[in-house]
Amino acid sequence: MGVAFGLLLASLLCFTAIEAAGEVARYDNYRVYRVTTGSVDQLKVLNELRESSDSYIFLESGRKVGDHSDIVVAPHKLADFAEVLKNEGISFRVLQKNLQRSIDMEKSRMRSRRSGGSFGWDEFYGLEDIYDWLDKVATQFEQVDLIEGGHSYENRSIKGVKVSYKSGNPGVFLEGGIHAREWISPATVTYILNELLTSQDPAVRNIAENYDWYVFPNANPDGYVYTHEKDRMWRKTRTPYSGGCFGADPNRNWGFHWAEQGTSNRCSSETYGGPSAFSEVETKTLSSYIASLKGKIQAYIGFHSYSQLLLYPYGHTGEHTPNHDDLTEIAEATVTSLAKRYGTHYTYGNVYDAIYPASGSSVDWAYGTQDVKIAYTYELRPSDDSWDGFVLPPSQIIPTGEETLDSLVTLLEETAKRGYFQN
Repeated sequence: MGVAFGLLLASLLCFTAIEAAGEVARYDNYRVYRVTTGSVDQLKVLNELRESSDSYIFLESGRKVGDHSDIVVAPHKLADFAEVLKNEGISFRVLQKNLQRSIDMEKSRMRSRRSGGSFGWDEFYGLEDIYDWLDKVATQFEQVDLIEGGHSYENRSIKGVKVSYKSGNPGVFLEGGIHAREWISPATVTYILNELLTSQDPAVRNIAENYDWYVFPNANPDGYVYTHEKDRMWRKTRTPYSGGCFGADPNRNWGFHWAEQGTSNRCSSETYGGPSAFSEVETKTLSSYIASLKGKIQAYIGFHSYSQLLLYPYGHTGEHTPNHDDLTEIAEATVTSLAKRYGTHYTYGNVYDAIYPASGSSVDWAYGTQDVKIAYTYELRPSDDSWDGFVLPPSQIIPTGEETLDSLVTLLEETAKRGYFQN
């Protein structure tokens, strides 16, 4: 699941002036709407809006009648958007009247809480803080080794750690932060990593010590830094393209059925798949690293937000995977386990049917080309029933981490029962 804004700009993604000046994108008086379609014609209207103008940012997109979409609308488009809703009879409610106010509150809180404090899970942290913490745990725990999964266009490391308590363990790959604005993703991945190292819970110790863990909190480091410094709603990489346009969607850029479904060929689109598969330095280098581990990784799990979903391949087609029934049964047990602590409700399904067609994702690539038959994507808090969206309160970090770890224990236990981790 961002764009740089100005009140009078027709395009919110490709604007050379702000990029050149190094200014910070602001969302003053940008409204967030939740709209729900009641007919095929209404759904078609929304699809046309999404493709026709970058002044509408679809944070969540409904794919069938009755689904809702969360849409950010620029101030100069508010009147036009309201007229479309009225003329088409599309139901809606306003979730946020001023998106910038939420972003300002987040920045102010982060400055006050983090002055002189140590790394933890009561706040969101920038890339440098996360990488410093990874360095720290690598020196504190003999079971932890620093690893580099690749690098970014701006030459930042895709830094991770391997946790291994003994040789011969099956491998689990955790990927976080591939979409830059989804801050709860790196926070959850680091929370899980910390628990794998420090928890005394027997169930957590079991998975910590009987699997090798390859943990990457930030698979899109340039984008993540950009959300902290320039544009909180940025989603993509930061590769420059023609026309003053920047970035491709790194979760539509992997070389498995690339650009077939649910992606755009417009650079200004948030789902731009890039000019070719693995055009992005991040996906090219990270995929090469993962390929070097072929045979050592038995489970690949990506963390995104938001909507509270547990998804599995495929995204490019409604055709089911050969082990679809196993993936479904494991997912059902996993979301049941997740709900026990706080009552958080997740739904589950294959990507194509559960949310929308989306090809070129990392999880599908791992499944389809690396023979990783346990491949899941978490869409973390919040749910569709409320809207904190990507600007999630930090009070949600620890509960999200706790329930996600609970579910991860179950996911691996259920997978093991079905013989996937046997050598």
